[in-house]
Amino acid sequence: MAAAKEEKKPEGEAGEPRKGGGKKKLLLLALPLLLIGLGAGLWFGGILPPLLGMGAKPADATEEAAAQPPPAPTPAFVDLPEIVSNLNVPNGRRASFVRLRAKLEISDSTQVAAVTEAMPRLVDLFATYLREVRPDELRGSAGSHRLREELIARASIAASPARVTDVLFVEILVQ
Repeated sequence: MAAAKEEKKPEGEAGEPRKGGGKKKLLLLALPLLLIGLGAGLWFGGILPPLLGMGAKPADATEEAAAQPPPAPTPAFVDLPEIVSNLNVPNGRRASFVRLRAKLEISDSTQVAAVTEAMPRLVDLFATYLREVRPDELRGSAGSHRLREELIARASIAASPARVTDVLFVEILVQ
C-alpha cells in the first residue's frame, strides 16, 4: 500500500515532486507592480513630493496675508432729502403731486462722501424725472418697481464713481 500512496503524488518530468510555484511567482510579480503603481499615484497626486521634502516651501506669514482676498466692502445708506414734485397730468385734470423720501444703498461705505457731494445733482435728476411721470405709472407694485429701477439708473450716473445698488423707499405719497 505504501507504493500506491507514492503513485498518487504529482511528479515532474524528471520524477521529482511538483512544487507549488504558481502562487509564489504571481506574488513576486504582482507585489512590485502594485508598489510601483501606488508610488506613481502618490507622486502624480502631489502627496509624495512634499513628504520627501521636494515640494514648494511653506510661505511666510506675510505672503499668506497678502494672498488672502481683501475684506468685502460694507454697504452704506445715505438719506435723500424729501422731494415734492408735481406729476405730469393731461390738460383738464386737477394737479397731482408726489412726495418721496428714500435712502440710497451704496456698495462701499468709503464712497459716502462722493454721494453726499453729488446730492444736489441727484435731487435735481430725481425731481426732473418725477415731473414727467404720470400718476397712473406709479400705481401698484409694478409702478414702484419701475420707479426704483429708473432712480437707480439715474443715481448711478450722478454719483459715479460710487456704485448705487438700490433705492429704498421710506415714503411715497401720490396726491
